[in-house]
Amino acid sequence: MKEYKVENVRNIGIIGHGGTGKTSLAEAILYNCKETDRIGRVEDGTTICDYDPEERKRQISISASVAPCEWNSHRIYLLDTPGYFDFIGELIQGIKAVDTAIINVCGVSGNEVGTEKSWNYVKKYKVPRAFFINKLDRENSNFEKAFNSLRERYGLSVVPVQIPIGRESGFSGVIDIVERKGKKYDPKLKIMVDTEIASELVPLIDEYRNILMESVAETDEELLDKFLSEGELNADEIRRGLRNGIKSCDIAPVFCGSATGNIGIHTLLDGIISYLPSPADIGVYTGRHPKTNEAVERKASTTEPFAAFVFKTIADPFVGRLSLFRVLSGSISSDSVIYNVTQDKSEKIGTLYLLKGKNQIPVSKLQAGDIGAVAKLQFTMTGDTIADASAPVIFEGFEFPEPCMSMTVKPKAKGDEEKISSGLHKLLEEDPTFKIQRDVENAELIVSGIGELHLEIIANKLKNKFGADVILDTPKIPYRETIKKASDVQGKYKKQSGGHGQYGDVKIKFEPQYETDDLIFVDQIVGGVVPRQYIPAVEKGLREAMKKGVLAGYPVIGLKATLHDGSYHPVDSSEMAFKTAASLAYKKGLKEANPVLLEPIMHVEVTIPDEYLGDIMGDINRRRGRVLGMEGNEGLQIVSAEIPMAEMFKYATDLRSMTQARGSFTMKFDRYEEVPPMISQKIIENAKIEEDEE
Repeated sequence: MKEYKVENVRNIGIIGHGGTGKTSLAEAILYNCKETDRIGRVEDGTTICDYDPEERKRQISISASVAPCEWNSHRIYLLDTPGYFDFIGELIQGIKAVDTAIINVCGVSGNEVGTEKSWNYVKKYKVPRAFFINKLDRENSNFEKAFNSLRERYGLSVVPVQIPIGRESGFSGVIDIVERKGKKYDPKLKIMVDTEIASELVPLIDEYRNILMESVAETDEELLDKFLSEGELNADEIRRGLRNGIKSCDIAPVFCGSATGNIGIHTLLDGIISYLPSPADIGVYTGRHPKTNEAVERKASTTEPFAAFVFKTIADPFVGRLSLFRVLSGSISSDSVIYNVTQDKSEKIGTLYLLKGKNQIPVSKLQAGDIGAVAKLQFTMTGDTIADASAPVIFEGFEFPEPCMSMTVKPKAKGDEEKISSGLHKLLEEDPTFKIQRDVENAELIVSGIGELHLEIIANKLKNKFGADVILDTPKIPYRETIKKASDVQGKYKKQSGGHGQYGDVKIKFEPQYETDDLIFVDQIVGGVVPRQYIPAVEKGLREAMKKGVLAGYPVIGLKATLHDGSYHPVDSSEMAFKTAASLAYKKGLKEANPVLLEPIMHVEVTIPDEYLGDIMGDINRRRGRVLGMEGNEGLQIVSAEIPMAEMFKYATDLRSMTQARGSFTMKFDRYEEVPPMISQKIIENAKIEEDEE
């Protein structure tokens, strides 16, 4: 493999709203860099970056994929990320591995929700960014309208460096505003060639060039002085200011073209090389020392000690675990030993690979700026730092959104439980945005993810990768039962059948208590009416009986039981007899103490733009919820509410459709509360039907 200086490497993440043509843009770039002999189409399932069967079937990207290419003696690593919100974890992983993000925008739709989310993430992680207005050969596409929608939303940092020649089906090339040069696409030669600029476009170029010069001047004192005194900057000064402004995240340049039409791709590639920062421009990566916790800096240089960040894991049933990493400093060779600083373990490195979609290209060495992969590392997981053992450093891991939708996973075929469990744990290595938990009470395996599509894909991967066919279903709600009144009852167990009989007799007062969910057991026996050695058996009998309530068989909470009287037989009494007597008293006592059904209440915080507040409040009321309060923050409202768990299973999907995917929420269990009588009746009836079926 050809080695490139760090200055000649570019790591580019292609991000943005779903359906804006991110994968098509990656495909067009790879084609123009001679990495493929034709431009693959998402519709035909022939693209390099969408290689997973699920991606081809659904015609969307599901996971971030890497593809390297070369342009004008520069190595460019492309990272194509999904635009659908269910796979936001892949976007977060991808952003960590790149130095610049190109936010892809549709020339027809302009700024969309996914554009906003992408912008918020690059802002949060301080990643330099650029825009590419795509699909300018489509009907109703309009560069000016799309550009203005970006500038209105993200401010004056958004500046044009190119404008289109022609519109819709007449779109044929781009004008470089910095150089004042026109480039037209030649369909025969399949390249961009120089062209004359039509005189009617000159005023427009001047207008856009002024916007560009103003923004560039504001990033540099010297340029600002010159611009204010002369009203003009030359091409070299604009280029210098642009590079500095992009690197410091003060400028987001706007490129334009059509990925499927291959128009403007050459000029975009030239722009990537000319303006977007290399790892050397980013300069220093700051981590911390694992022992002292002090800040440690690593320069993006081959002379520094080796350090890399593992940003993604691919679980392959045949190859095993494949770890994708970005080399931040130094270099790494095949067949060497490195140190996983996060796990405090040494790892043996086998063959190193460059990944091009699903293809693995073996290489002997990777160095600062490179994005590579290695198979079968024993301890290394997503988010870990691997480094030279003599110079350890840990870089900050990931902060993924909490899963907000849960489904229960049931095997279609008996005996597949083991296969499902092992498959899910392998997928968990690949996708840290979902969680697995076992609901012991209802004997269910529950998977929680970002949304409905996310969980559907997990189920399909289980089938395709690990041969385990599953059904996704709504989880059972962990209802509880309690009592509202006190009751005082006797439980007597007497059995005589040849030889020793069984005898236990207890009098227990049951009453509600609010100190704890657990049983409060009080021993008030005097005069030895129930011998000491049998009292623990009474408590044990009650605890076991409490696992099933008298209404619908749900566990009982908030119960106080006072053992105050009873009797025994010197020969026939035993622990077993008193345990049974306690459970008889329990069943009788609870029925007399006004038993009620309780449901889990969740504390929910919904974050939404101001304009959706009314809809969300109405929806919370429809879900039997109570709004606790609201708090405004930068055009967003955070609504706190308490909502029954039973009403929350499809909330992730509903909130998305109510807020055009701009809303998000978190929820955690708060407490149990009585179920309204009408609903309670239905739950009890269903529980009886289920019991009869069993």
